[in-house]
Amino acid sequence: MKPSERILGVEGGGTKTAWVLVEVVAGDVDSGSQWTTLEQGKLPASNFRLTAPERLRAILAELPKEISRAGVFLAGCATEEDRCALREICLDIWPNAKIVTGSDRDSGLAAALEHGDGIVVNAGSGSSVTGRRSDHIERAGGWGHILGDAGGGYFLCIQALRLILREHDLHRPELEFTAKILHALALNNFDELVRWVQTADKMEIAMLAPVVFEAAAGGDARTIEIIEDGARVLCEYTEAVADRLHLLAPKVVLIGGLFYRDSIYTHAFRRRLKKNLPDARVAAAERAPELGAAWLAAEAREHTAFHQNPSQIDPIPKALVNTLTEQRNPRSESLEKMNPQTLVQLFIEEEKFVQDALRTAAADLARAIEIVTESLRSGGRLFYIGAGSSGRIGVLDASEIPPTFGAPTHLVQGVIAGGITALHRSVEGAEDEQSTGALAVVERGVKPADVVIGITASGRTPFVRGALARAKSLGARVILLTCNPSVAGIGDAGQPGSSIPATGFDLIITVAVGPEILAGSTRLKAGTATKVALNIISTGAMIGLGKVRGNLMIDLHTTSTKLRDRAVRIIAELTQRDYESARRLLEANDWNLRVALETH
Repeated sequence: MKPSERILGVEGGGTKTAWVLVEVVAGDVDSGSQWTTLEQGKLPASNFRLTAPERLRAILAELPKEISRAGVFLAGCATEEDRCALREICLDIWPNAKIVTGSDRDSGLAAALEHGDGIVVNAGSGSSVTGRRSDHIERAGGWGHILGDAGGGYFLCIQALRLILREHDLHRPELEFTAKILHALALNNFDELVRWVQTADKMEIAMLAPVVFEAAAGGDARTIEIIEDGARVLCEYTEAVADRLHLLAPKVVLIGGLFYRDSIYTHAFRRRLKKNLPDARVAAAERAPELGAAWLAAEAREHTAFHQNPSQIDPIPKALVNTLTEQRNPRSESLEKMNPQTLVQLFIEEEKFVQDALRTAAADLARAIEIVTESLRSGGRLFYIGAGSSGRIGVLDASEIPPTFGAPTHLVQGVIAGGITALHRSVEGAEDEQSTGALAVVERGVKPADVVIGITASGRTPFVRGALARAKSLGARVILLTCNPSVAGIGDAGQPGSSIPATGFDLIITVAVGPEILAGSTRLKAGTATKVALNIISTGAMIGLGKVRGNLMIDLHTTSTKLRDRAVRIIAELTQRDYESARRLLEANDWNLRVALETH
């Protein structure tokens, strides 16, 4: 390796794609070459067998371009044909780089053992056991979620879902765990659960693993049994690999999301393995697999030291700490001492700041209505982009447009960091990746005719910043909705660290509601102001498209008893008919309110 070489390591699986960019720095004779981490991040899942080549190319295209070498190691990339196909995709993206490809088994082995002997047990959404002694490699498991992956997240979750339905079929008392699963998926009954499972992919099912582990940690005997069974299978594989390699006291390294420090799974595995391999030395991996991928790309033979870039130790930007929504509210510094009446009064009084902020932003909100209406009239679409509370508010407003105004579902779309899972529970780290936001915009097919509204209380959420920067580069009109009046600019998703000045936006809407009652909890005043702002923009645009007469909806979907009754009353009001006559007019026109009015 040469000093100043930039090496990209990529490890992809069924849950995420983790990457790291390192740079070789000069070392001394004793230590050899040393590396420092420049950048790192996560992108959507990239299992080679389960991800279409076009999608895989789009994911990898979000990674840094200026590199000397790349090691790309993905789950499912098992054969020489697979490695060649993956290499061709990579060469399209990095034509001048030296490319090394392979399976996530390879990168995990490198991260855990470098060139040493031992066994790596990987338990993520899938699972595998890989061992090495000198040049001899042995493997067990890892056959994919249909035939194998026993002991991985998908395996555990499928067992748990089968348990729920089996107990239901046998008319046994409902498990407490059943309610946890339904709650986690925002479902209401068994029929909905079955329909969800029939359409869910591997990753969506594996994402239920935290719910399974939470139930086991709470003492649920049946889920404990499922976890113990998963650990048993992984131990059997480990023992088989050790036997084939003739390792009596192997170093066993645990990697993957199910093995976190002091977890119930780690304890179950250690306890079972000690019975048949009492001299095994079990430890958690000290390096992430993506570093193993970079290490393999470098083809290092000397001792390599990994150094964390000090700038990445604290990923929270200093500017974020100083944003208005993160500051403490002097009027609420004694919340725990307030009685309920005083607390309620404080909340009500704070709402005046929401109204004041919206009044201040009135001209910008009116301009937003004009921009969105013009776009929709020209065949464009409206996208809301957000993370956490902001993302949920965007999805909520988008979901109400079709039934309220009879608009097609694609006309207004909500995009939330972390996807559908983030609608009903937190998805850790989903908002921290600019490249993921940029990719979301690309995959939604954003085009110049569209408008993209980024919603971020702080004005600095990386997912939103990346999405807006990419939308701008695609020619779409971009609007930033923020509660922070001191937004300086927006980072370009393709070039982390660069920025587009505030003048690069088509519009910035600032609703400065001030510090929250609960410091940093932007679901409060910021959330209320955001909800009202989106209501104003979307409703104003729909009025501009002619979907309202007076103050009545004339394109609503009559999909329920309540809505049919509302439609009848609207017809009666606008045509000066009695209720029954209006109902007959609607029935004669298949309950299409607009057609009924036009017929009249």
